[in-house]
This record gives sequence, C-alpha cells and structure tokens, in this order.
Amino acid sequence: MGSHGGGTAEGQKAVLSSLGVTREHLGCPVLTSEEVVEIGATPDGTRVFCDIDAWRADGIIVCNRIKPHTTFHGPVESGLMKMMAVGLGKTKGAACFHRLGPRRMARSLVDIGEVFTRSGKIIGAVGIVENAYEGTAIIEAVSPDRLAEVEERLLLEAYRLMPRLPVDQLDFLIVRQMGKNFSGTGMDTNVIGRLRMAGVPEPETPFVARIVVLDLSGASHGNATGVGLADITTQRLANKMDSRSTYLNCIASGNIQRAMLPVIMSDDRAAIEAAVRSLAADEPVNLKGAVINNTLEMEYMWVTGSVAGELKGRSDIELIGAPRRLTFNDGLMALEED
Repeated sequence: MGSHGGGTAEGQKAVLSSLGVTREHLGCPVLTSEEVVEIGATPDGTRVFCDIDAWRADGIIVCNRIKPHTTFHGPVESGLMKMMAVGLGKTKGAACFHRLGPRRMARSLVDIGEVFTRSGKIIGAVGIVENAYEGTAIIEAVSPDRLAEVEERLLLEAYRLMPRLPVDQLDFLIVRQMGKNFSGTGMDTNVIGRLRMAGVPEPETPFVARIVVLDLSGASHGNATGVGLADITTQRLANKMDSRSTYLNCIASGNIQRAMLPVIMSDDRAAIEAAVRSLAADEPVNLKGAVINNTLEMEYMWVTGSVAGELKGRSDIELIGAPRRLTFNDGLMALEED
C-alpha cells in the first residue's frame, strides 16, 4: 500500500479495516508490516523491494484495478505492475519509484514487474477494469508471463471507459468532495485537467479556470493529497486534513505541490462566491460552470445555463430538470437531489 495509511503498519491496517478487509470478515489473517526485503534491481539501477510477509509466502497473486495514472502516462500506468512496485514495495519501494520522475516511471514499472516475475514469487494476477459508473466492466486472470501484454490491453479499455467532463473548457468546477477513495490524488487529474507537477506541462484539455473543492471524504482518513490541485477550498476541509499522512504521501511521490493549501474560505457559499468574483466576468450569469459530487461518480452533474446550451442535441448527454438557483443552508450548498 505504499505510503497510504501514514506509511505505518497500524495505519494501513486501519485503512483496510475501514474497507471491510478484516480477519473476521475474510476468515484469514490480515498482515501489515513496514518491513521489506530488497529482491533485486532494474537495468537502470532502481532498487526493488517486497513486503516481508508477501515475500515469505509460497506465492503471490497480485490484484488491482487497472486505470489511467494521475501523474504519468505510458504503456502501463496504475495497475498490476504498480501494485508490485509501490504496493508490495511499501514506503521504500514507493520512494524509489517516485524518485524517478514522471518521464521514467512508465518504463520503470515494466522493469520492476520483470524483477518480480523472474523471482518466481508471482504465481498469477487479477486485473480489474471499471466503467464510468464505478461498476466492474472486466475481470481477467493473468499468468506471470503475460502480465505486461494483458495490462497494456486492459489500460486501453480503461481509458475508453473512464468518466469525463462533458465539455473541454469551464470557467469554474465545484467538486463537492475529494478523497483517496475517489482517486489516488483526491481528485482525478485526468478528469480535472490539472497535474501541478514541477517541470511538467499541464494538459491542454480539459481546461478549468477555477476549481473549488468543498469537503474531504471520511474514507480518506484525513489524507488530503490533491487539495493543492484546487484554487479555493473551505475551512471545513482544512479542519479535516491530517497533515502528517497528507505530507508523507506527497513527499513520497515527490509531488509536494499537491499538498499545498489553496485559498481557504469560511464555507461553501464563500468559496463559490470567491471563485466567481476572481473570474471578473462582466456577466457572471454567462460563466460556464459545473458541480460534480467527486471525480469518480460523474453520471450526474449540475451545469450552468451556458454549458447546458452547449450540450443540447448531444446524443451522449441527457439534460434533466428545470433551471434553478443554488441554495445554501448556513453556508453549506444544498441541491434538490440531496
């Protein structure tokens, strides 16, 4: 689990427990450890580590969701190879991997995977691809000798199925909740079009001028990694942030900009008003904006009239409901569907 759970055995056990991964539920021991063994190195000298409990087992079956990564892009990204490099590698493996920088990460993942498969410990893998509704679209069992080939193919499917904003440009985007349970970066960079990585150009599309994030999910256990992707947030979110776990995660990945706090406003209303005022529009009513629950669950979203007009006639979009104003209860945004 890399540096998740504060990078500690107890912290990672707490994360697993919150997901229902317990001895009582599974009927078998759930082991977490900070200890790793060094099992080899890649051709470029990157050291490869494995969790000591996994290494002592007779065999390892790697299981992970295969999806676009939020930092780098290549033939394999977030999936089975990454679970070996960063998951089995724990904090040490995560640090060695992220030290490579985004331009070398994708190639190194394949090399690290080869170190694991040559060790003979990997006896199989299970790759999972989800659709845009967070439903399971594909489950595929993989033999060790076909790991790279199958993961490349499943990644293409994951790209095809991933959720997206319906337009390429927005003046503002309101994200009601961020968290590690939605994306490793709290908000999926592939959805919001922001990387915030030193020396790496930002994506051309989608382009969002102002991003407002209102809250942090409880399932994130205070890890607010990715809050630095936003321009404006609320005091509520800032109060929920556990700086230790957030900073550890971002320092281990090398992406410290993603832990930096944006402008903090007292509540939802103040945060949204600040975003609109900062755009200095002659006619704010014409701004192109959207509200999403989070960057994972995007089947439904709320859009301003100018965006709705742009979406009219699209066969892949259904416009539902009559126009209405945002309402606030004690500064908290309320929507009819809540």
